[in-house]
Amino acid sequence: MAILDIIEIPDNRLRQISKPVERVTDEHRALIADMFETMYDAPGIGLAAIQVGVPERILVIDLQRPKDPDAPEATSEAEAEKIEYVHDPKVFINPVITWESDELSIYNEGCLSVPAQYADVDRPARIRATWLDETGAAHDAELDGLLATCLQHEMDHLEGILFIDHLSKLKRDMLLKKLEKSRRAKAA
Repeated sequence: MAILDIIEIPDNRLRQISKPVERVTDEHRALIADMFETMYDAPGIGLAAIQVGVPERILVIDLQRPKDPDAPEATSEAEAEKIEYVHDPKVFINPVITWESDELSIYNEGCLSVPAQYADVDRPARIRATWLDETGAAHDAELDGLLATCLQHEMDHLEGILFIDHLSKLKRDMLLKKLEKSRRAKAA
Protein backbone atom coordinates (compact mmCIF):
# COMPACT_ATOMS: atom_id res chain seq x y z
CA MET A 1 0.00 0.00 0.00
CA ALA A 2 1.07 3.56 -0.63
CA ILE A 3 0.03 7.08 0.26
CA LEU A 4 -0.89 8.85 -2.97
CA ASP A 5 -0.71 12.56 -3.77
CA ILE A 6 -4.08 14.29 -3.43
CA ILE A 7 -4.83 16.75 -6.23
CA GLU A 8 -5.89 20.20 -5.02
CA ILE A 9 -7.68 23.06 -6.72
CA PRO A 10 -7.10 24.70 -9.14
CA ASP A 11 -5.82 21.49 -10.84
CA ASN A 12 -8.04 20.95 -13.91
CA ARG A 13 -8.05 17.17 -13.46
CA LEU A 14 -10.61 17.70 -10.68
CA ARG A 15 -13.04 18.92 -13.38
CA GLN A 16 -12.78 15.69 -15.41
CA ILE A 17 -15.77 13.38 -15.67
CA SER A 18 -14.71 9.94 -14.46
CA LYS A 19 -15.34 6.87 -16.60
CA PRO A 20 -17.22 3.77 -15.42
CA VAL A 21 -15.29 0.72 -14.26
CA GLU A 22 -15.94 -2.10 -16.76
CA ARG A 23 -14.78 -4.93 -14.49
CA VAL A 24 -13.32 -4.80 -10.99
CA THR A 25 -9.73 -6.06 -11.14
CA ASP A 26 -6.82 -6.66 -8.76
CA GLU A 27 -5.42 -3.31 -9.95
CA HIS A 28 -8.64 -1.63 -8.76
CA ARG A 29 -8.41 -3.39 -5.41
CA ALA A 30 -4.79 -2.21 -5.02
CA LEU A 31 -5.89 1.36 -5.89
CA ILE A 32 -8.71 1.10 -3.33
CA ALA A 33 -6.27 0.00 -0.61
CA ASP A 34 -3.99 2.94 -1.48
CA MET A 35 -6.98 5.30 -1.46
CA PHE A 36 -7.97 4.19 2.06
CA GLU A 37 -4.39 4.61 3.29
CA THR A 38 -4.24 8.07 1.66
CA MET A 39 -7.61 9.12 3.11
CA TYR A 40 -6.72 7.99 6.65
CA ASP A 41 -3.36 9.76 6.43
CA ALA A 42 -4.87 13.05 5.21
CA PRO A 43 -7.11 12.64 7.43
CA GLY A 44 -10.51 12.51 5.76
CA ILE A 45 -13.72 10.49 5.62
CA GLY A 46 -14.12 10.17 1.84
CA LEU A 47 -11.98 10.12 -1.28
CA ALA A 48 -12.74 9.80 -4.99
CA ALA A 49 -10.24 8.18 -7.36
CA ILE A 50 -10.04 11.37 -9.43
CA GLN A 51 -8.64 13.13 -6.36
CA VAL A 52 -5.56 10.92 -6.70
CA GLY A 53 -5.40 11.35 -10.48
CA VAL A 54 -7.40 8.28 -11.56
CA PRO A 55 -10.49 9.26 -13.61
CA GLU A 56 -12.55 6.16 -12.76
CA ARG A 57 -15.84 5.95 -10.87
CA ILE A 58 -14.41 4.67 -7.57
CA LEU A 59 -15.01 6.14 -4.10
CA VAL A 60 -13.97 5.15 -0.61
CA ILE A 61 -15.72 6.30 2.56
CA ASP A 62 -15.13 5.62 6.24
CA LEU A 63 -17.04 7.74 8.75
CA GLN A 64 -14.67 6.37 11.47
CA ARG A 65 -16.29 7.12 14.81
CA PRO A 66 -14.34 7.28 18.09
CA LYS A 67 -14.34 3.92 19.91
CA ASP A 68 -15.38 5.70 23.12
CA PRO A 69 -18.24 8.08 22.20
CA ASP A 70 -18.09 9.64 25.70
CA ALA A 71 -14.40 10.57 25.50
CA PRO A 72 -13.66 14.30 25.55
CA GLU A 73 -12.96 15.90 22.18
CA ALA A 74 -9.28 16.27 21.32
CA THR A 75 -7.92 19.79 21.69
CA SER A 76 -4.52 19.14 20.11
CA GLU A 77 -3.03 17.08 17.32
CA ALA A 78 -1.22 14.92 19.89
CA GLU A 79 -4.51 14.17 21.69
CA ALA A 80 -6.23 13.46 18.37
CA GLU A 81 -3.57 10.87 17.49
CA LYS A 82 -4.34 8.96 20.71
CA ILE A 83 -8.05 8.52 19.92
CA GLU A 84 -8.98 4.99 18.86
CA TYR A 85 -11.51 4.78 16.04
CA VAL A 86 -14.03 2.20 14.93
CA HIS A 87 -13.54 1.83 11.20
CA ASP A 88 -16.30 0.93 8.79
CA PRO A 89 -14.66 1.24 5.35
CA LYS A 90 -17.04 1.30 2.40
CA VAL A 91 -16.22 1.07 -1.30
CA PHE A 92 -18.51 2.45 -4.01
CA ILE A 93 -17.74 1.59 -7.63
CA ASN A 94 -19.97 3.04 -10.38
CA PRO A 95 -22.41 4.52 -7.82
CA VAL A 96 -25.75 5.85 -9.08
CA ILE A 97 -28.39 7.73 -7.09
CA THR A 98 -31.77 6.28 -8.05
CA TRP A 99 -33.90 8.37 -5.67
CA GLU A 100 -33.49 11.38 -3.42
CA SER A 101 -35.76 12.89 -0.78
CA ASP A 102 -37.29 16.34 -1.07
CA GLU A 103 -36.16 16.97 2.50
CA LEU A 104 -32.76 18.65 2.61
CA SER A 105 -29.93 18.34 5.10
CA ILE A 106 -27.30 21.00 5.73
CA TYR A 107 -23.77 19.86 6.53
CA ASN A 108 -20.59 21.88 6.98
CA GLU A 109 -18.53 20.19 4.25
CA GLY A 110 -14.83 20.20 3.63
CA CYS A 111 -12.72 18.48 0.99
CA LEU A 112 -9.20 17.09 0.82
CA SER A 113 -8.85 18.82 -2.57
CA VAL A 114 -9.85 22.18 -1.04
CA PRO A 115 -7.73 21.92 2.14
CA ALA A 116 -8.82 23.44 5.45
CA GLN A 117 -11.87 25.18 3.96
CA TYR A 118 -15.46 24.47 5.03
CA ALA A 119 -18.93 25.68 4.11
CA ASP A 120 -22.56 24.68 4.65
CA VAL A 121 -23.99 22.72 1.70
CA ASP A 122 -27.64 21.66 1.24
CA ARG A 123 -28.17 18.13 -0.09
CA PRO A 124 -31.04 15.64 -0.04
CA ALA A 125 -31.31 14.16 3.47
CA ARG A 126 -31.97 10.62 2.17
CA ILE A 127 -31.00 8.87 -1.04
CA ARG A 128 -31.29 5.45 -2.61
CA ALA A 129 -28.18 4.33 -4.47
CA THR A 130 -26.80 1.37 -6.38
CA TRP A 131 -23.11 0.48 -6.61
CA LEU A 132 -20.56 -2.31 -6.80
CA ASP A 133 -18.12 -3.11 -4.00
CA GLU A 134 -14.47 -4.12 -4.37
CA THR A 135 -15.47 -7.74 -5.09
CA GLY A 136 -17.80 -6.66 -7.89
CA ALA A 137 -20.94 -7.51 -5.86
CA ALA A 138 -23.95 -5.25 -6.53
CA HIS A 139 -25.63 -3.24 -3.76
CA ASP A 140 -28.85 -1.23 -3.57
CA ALA A 141 -29.67 0.66 -0.37
CA GLU A 142 -31.36 3.71 1.09
CA LEU A 143 -28.86 5.90 2.93
CA ASP A 144 -29.30 8.87 5.26
CA GLY A 145 -27.32 11.06 7.62
CA LEU A 146 -23.63 11.68 7.12
CA LEU A 147 -23.22 8.62 4.86
CA ALA A 148 -25.78 10.02 2.39
CA THR A 149 -24.11 13.44 2.50
CA CYS A 150 -20.63 12.02 2.05
CA LEU A 151 -21.66 9.76 -0.83
CA GLN A 152 -23.27 12.70 -2.65
CA HIS A 153 -20.15 14.83 -2.06
CA GLU A 154 -17.84 12.12 -3.40
CA MET A 155 -20.14 11.37 -6.35
CA ASP A 156 -19.95 15.04 -7.31
CA HIS A 157 -16.20 14.48 -7.84
CA LEU A 158 -17.05 11.85 -10.47
CA GLU A 159 -18.79 14.59 -12.46
CA GLY A 160 -16.05 17.19 -12.00
CA ILE A 161 -18.03 19.07 -9.33
CA LEU A 162 -16.56 20.35 -6.06
CA PHE A 163 -18.51 21.26 -2.93
CA ILE A 164 -17.62 24.91 -3.52
CA ASP A 165 -19.67 24.78 -6.74
CA HIS A 166 -22.78 24.52 -4.52
CA LEU A 167 -22.00 27.91 -2.93
CA SER A 168 -22.94 31.39 -4.08
CA LYS A 169 -20.28 33.18 -6.11
CA LEU A 170 -19.59 35.50 -3.17
CA LYS A 171 -19.09 32.63 -0.68
CA ARG A 172 -17.01 30.64 -3.16
CA ASP A 173 -14.75 33.64 -3.90
CA MET A 174 -14.28 34.32 -0.16
CA LEU A 175 -13.38 30.68 0.48
CA LEU A 176 -10.89 30.62 -2.41
CA LYS A 177 -9.25 33.83 -1.14
CA LYS A 178 -8.88 32.24 2.32
CA LEU A 179 -7.33 29.16 0.72
CA GLU A 180 -4.85 31.27 -1.26
CA LYS A 181 -3.95 33.29 1.86
CA SER A 182 -3.37 30.03 3.78
CA ARG A 183 -1.15 28.67 0.99
CA ARG A 184 0.93 31.88 0.93
CA ALA A 185 1.36 31.75 4.72
CA LYS A 186 2.60 28.12 4.53
CA ALA A 187 5.02 28.99 1.71
CA ALA A 188 6.53 31.89 3.66
